[in-house]
Amino acid sequence: MKIQNNHSKLARYTILCIAILVGFCACKSSSSIYKAPNVNAFRGGKLPAPPGMVYIPSGTILFKGSLDSGNVGKDVSVSAFFIDEAEVTNKQYREFVNWVADSVAVTDYLNDDQYFLEIAGEQVGQKRINWAKVKKISPIWKSNDPSVQERIAPMVEMQGNRRALNPEVIRYRFSYLQSKGNVKKKYVTDTVAVMPVEDIWTKDFPNAQLTSLDANYFEHPSFDYYPVVGVTWRQARAFTDWRANEMAATVLKNSYLSGYQLSLSLPTEAQWQYAASGKIDPQDTIVGARMTIDGIEGKKKLAVNFKQGEGTYSRDGATFTLPVKSYMPNAFGVYNMAGNVSEWTLDAYSPSAVVFVNDLNPALLYDADPKDGDALKRKVVRGGSWKDNGEQLNSETRNYSVDYEPHSYIGFRCVMSAFEMPTVQSKTRKY
Repeated sequence: MKIQNNHSKLARYTILCIAILVGFCACKSSSSIYKAPNVNAFRGGKLPAPPGMVYIPSGTILFKGSLDSGNVGKDVSVSAFFIDEAEVTNKQYREFVNWVADSVAVTDYLNDDQYFLEIAGEQVGQKRINWAKVKKISPIWKSNDPSVQERIAPMVEMQGNRRALNPEVIRYRFSYLQSKGNVKKKYVTDTVAVMPVEDIWTKDFPNAQLTSLDANYFEHPSFDYYPVVGVTWRQARAFTDWRANEMAATVLKNSYLSGYQLSLSLPTEAQWQYAASGKIDPQDTIVGARMTIDGIEGKKKLAVNFKQGEGTYSRDGATFTLPVKSYMPNAFGVYNMAGNVSEWTLDAYSPSAVVFVNDLNPALLYDADPKDGDALKRKVVRGGSWKDNGEQLNSETRNYSVDYEPHSYIGFRCVMSAFEMPTVQSKTRKY
């Protein structure tokens, strides 16, 4: 992957401005360290985003608890970040699954030296995969070579008349900083089975004749650009870890972001709500986008994918999900923040979360152990989906699902930390 090559002059100018801001410490003349640039010339700039993402400047929202929590909410501020312009697609998630499957095939079953790098000083028993070599035959599990098929047989199972990956074998291992409220944080390692539940459609709707979606939705190319579903919160977080590593190794090392330590994760619900509100003017009043079944402010038709009444799923142009760039994006350039699929966020769910969280970059984080009860495994879900009615599409509406439970109406998108750019509010005023 490469950073998009269509950056405008503004993008290049922004990069130059960043270099000006951070580069003065490298000046040889000791007198120059006391000189600072005037930011007025480039105030309001916009950072070029990595491929598939958009830049969201810092801003403020009214953050509320759930309707039955009794609190009226409070103003919170969110610093700048990048967010996926659309929900993660089947095609993107398949790339993740195939990468994990290739890793398992090479390390656990093939164990052939030709697929590993020869690195001087490597410790005995430690090897690194030669991905340039592996990608020439990827995905390995679909190989027609009889000898390869025989060696990787435990990875594959028959589903009807087709070969499919064994979900119990295709697992991704990663480390993360565990959060448990006020308990001291520590790094832990988790191993997650990454295959989505492909028959999630009939599991969610057993009396709706959806076996064709079970058989085709994740694998068939005609659904490449539909949002991936049947993915748990834990699987979505595993995807963000993999994608962060992939971006660091490819996209970011060839861009102006090279060398920076930038985290990638699921969006906090505050980030999600702010991106959904689509406010690009910092002077906007602190309100979310309030939408009704009839439209916005009673004037415009609501162009999103949702259930418009009992039994009327198809009035918006689709009975189920739609490609992720259907309809128009909001003012930030983000698609389908309302409808299509609901989306996992990073936060643990509490009806009164607004009471506990900070007023700057708020997040309520709790990583439950397997032995914990479901109440501790609830994660916030935002946005409403193709099966929800109009009131679920309000950008402030909160819902939840437990972290191990997938659904045909929940997907996700990723966020990445970004840098603050000077805005019009930083301008010196004369009174």
